[in-house]
Amino acid sequence: MNIYVGNLDFSSTEDSVRALFEQHGEVTSVKIITDRYTGRSRGFGFVEMANDEEGKAAIAALDGKEMDGRPLKVNEARPRTERGGGGGGSSRERW
Repeated sequence: MNIYVGNLDFSSTEDSVRALFEQHGEVTSVKIITDRYTGRSRGFGFVEMANDEEGKAAIAALDGKEMDGRPLKVNEARPRTERGGGGGGSSRERW
């Protein structure tokens, strides 16, 4: 089960998130999302748990729980939607 973890403190590490979730079952991966330019945490990440039952137990136990002084937002991750790419630009043709 893939779980979204939001409202992470910028100092939170993948190891500390893993330790928190391992209290509720087997964690297969942890990924904190970082800004591609600065490398700084964006304050959210994803935890993959081995099975749905353990994942649901972790969500129930950890949603709203404080970690590093911040209440976590924990729920089942939604599938990523494709976003339109490309930059702006003018709608008028240039000659």
